[in-house]
Amino acid sequence: MKKILFLLLKISLLGLVLGGIGLIYLDMQVKNKFEGKRWALPAKVYARPLELYAGQVLDRAALKQELKGLGYRFVNRADRPGMVEWASSRARVHTRGFSFPDSDEPPRKLMLNFSGNQLMSIRDERGKNVSLSRLEPILIGGIYPKDNEDRDLIRLDQAPEALLSALIQIEDREYYNHFGISLKGIARAMVVNVKAGRFIQGGSTLTQQLIKNFYLTSDRTLARKLMELPMAVLLDFHYSKDEILEAYLNEVYLGQAGSRAVHGFGLASQYYFAQPINELKLHQVALLAGLVKGPSYYDPRRHPKRAKGRRDLVLKVLQEQGVISMKARLDAEKRPLGIVKQRSLHKGAYPAYLDLVKRQLREEYPEEVLNSEGLRVFTSLNPTVQAHSESALATTVTALQKRYGKPVKELQGGMVVTDPQTGEVLALVGGRNARYQGFNRALDAQRSIGSLVKPAVYLAGLEAGYTLATLLDDQPVSVPLPNGKSWVPQNFDHVSHGKVPYFRALAKSYNQSTAQLGMSIGLDRVIDMLQRLGISRKPKPYPSLLLGAESMSPFEIATVYQTIAANGFRAPMRAIRLVTDSEGVELSRYPFDVKQVVSAENMHLIQYALQAVTREGTGRSVYNRLPAGLNVAGKTGTSNDQRDSWFAGFAGDRMAVVWLGLDDNGKLPFTGSGGALKVWTELMVKEQPHSFMSVQPEGIEYYWIEESTGLLSAEQCEGVRQLPFIKGTAPQDYAECADNKQNESVDWFKRWFR
Repeated sequence: MKKILFLLLKISLLGLVLGGIGLIYLDMQVKNKFEGKRWALPAKVYARPLELYAGQVLDRAALKQELKGLGYRFVNRADRPGMVEWASSRARVHTRGFSFPDSDEPPRKLMLNFSGNQLMSIRDERGKNVSLSRLEPILIGGIYPKDNEDRDLIRLDQAPEALLSALIQIEDREYYNHFGISLKGIARAMVVNVKAGRFIQGGSTLTQQLIKNFYLTSDRTLARKLMELPMAVLLDFHYSKDEILEAYLNEVYLGQAGSRAVHGFGLASQYYFAQPINELKLHQVALLAGLVKGPSYYDPRRHPKRAKGRRDLVLKVLQEQGVISMKARLDAEKRPLGIVKQRSLHKGAYPAYLDLVKRQLREEYPEEVLNSEGLRVFTSLNPTVQAHSESALATTVTALQKRYGKPVKELQGGMVVTDPQTGEVLALVGGRNARYQGFNRALDAQRSIGSLVKPAVYLAGLEAGYTLATLLDDQPVSVPLPNGKSWVPQNFDHVSHGKVPYFRALAKSYNQSTAQLGMSIGLDRVIDMLQRLGISRKPKPYPSLLLGAESMSPFEIATVYQTIAANGFRAPMRAIRLVTDSEGVELSRYPFDVKQVVSAENMHLIQYALQAVTREGTGRSVYNRLPAGLNVAGKTGTSNDQRDSWFAGFAGDRMAVVWLGLDDNGKLPFTGSGGALKVWTELMVKEQPHSFMSVQPEGIEYYWIEESTGLLSAEQCEGVRQLPFIKGTAPQDYAECADNKQNESVDWFKRWFR
């Protein structure tokens, strides 16, 4: 007997030692994670903030849409942040404020007074003029950790009092009195489980729920439950109730957004209501508190009746416990759920643009930092321009499908829009379904660029000594190839046009004259020009390059035309303005950085020719929709066998590249002017950009030229036009001219080039 007792004593001592070691280990685990980096926080990506200032041209419909995207509520009286009073010529906006990297924008009431689409004045609630105010930027997405958890951290003092009360009353009424576990709750759960013959109730406190989600798994096993109990006691021993409750607010699982798990009430508030949590009302708070019991079972989008029943139960408990009055309960129960129709108005709405941001970020930051350190990424995405771009593409594709039917049933497109003055990417569309998170045609569709290459050919020719008045021979050309065959390009209309002025050969996109020019100056000059304009790789030196046989993406082409629109200054195509850490400390800034790669004089000449494209050439249909007073420039492009439709063009403050085609590389029933140009035009109609103005460099002079001969002439002569020349390159000889004949040429260029 003594031996048995002694053995039991030793076993007991061994158990105590092992238990002590286990507790020490658990204690270390509890403290290390709670005091360390608790969560892998995704990088948050923001659009540009909308700046408001007096005298600003501001489309009121676009402002309204942006406010809706930010979750502002349109009410009769804007007495709280996130509310707007909207009238015919004014709006009272109660802004939320935002902590920008350079300064904090405080919440305030602003009175905006409009005259048409011009913001005439901004006044604060005291009637004082406000020179500048910024709305908070729209959160457009994030870069998530491998477990796809997403959360917006909140402090305890940011949570509505009704939410804290609801959690305590519904989930753990003795929270502030127990030591991490509730013996009453455990006993009650044991009775229920024994009667049921299976594990159906856990009797968990809020602390235990946090332990389960934060440290363990959600598996309903006895081993997990036994591990949960001492860890909950240890957590309660080391930390205050408020610290534990704050962690719970940010950890609890509250829904599923596609592949992303929604954790914490901060993110859940945005996910279900598109509002910050501190703006929620009682009925909304009660719904979120009720979701804790079962986010899938009570999903308000899939099961609204269940969700309302659960919400009303929470309200009933709050009223019975004296937290709210009967009137408040009844008023809240009458309210609809108020869930936003889409799961997010803007977050995840721009997958193509977000793809570009991620690629540019990964050049500087490792993946682990991007998906776990809570970086804040501020971009140049303009939600209004993006919406206009998506609409222009979708509207035009639909119209083309209606017109041409089955051959374009699967028509696709891609678009890049920039600010030519800064190189910032304002919008990016990866396909006709702009919300599709798959193949990004704006970045990855490698398609033959067709005649979009020609401005580079003609620029190279200008540097080689040609002028806009030089006559090119638009006659059949045959170029021998190494394989014994010959390259014989033809014009689109299969007609030769004889001697044509240099600028007109580009405006009309004649293939034969372009091939003659390119072969005379050499392919190396053309390749060098393409690389200087922004193409990072070296195109293959085949003669067919002169007519665009090279495949490129819309984004690559955008770098070329961005440089042309920026007067020969090449700047990196920037989607990111600034990156900060989670506390707002600046990590990286992406300033405006330019390098002049083509002389201002030669760029002035090519800009003239690209204006001729839209005024007189293959892009002239643009003015069927745009006013004649809006000056634009650009180039159409159609690949061999008509498989790709392109247009790249610019106004004063907008540059856009559009591609249309079929993913299977099928033939299209339209050209660049019949497809992509229509998308581009639709965008410009919506954007109403500033006119393109080409500043005349000091080294440029204008002369009247007779087009048919390329010789100097006079304004009163027939068939003449004024052309720009680099000093010293104008013709020396004069054409014969009858003084009594009137000039019939169209001098559209005068106002834009002088």
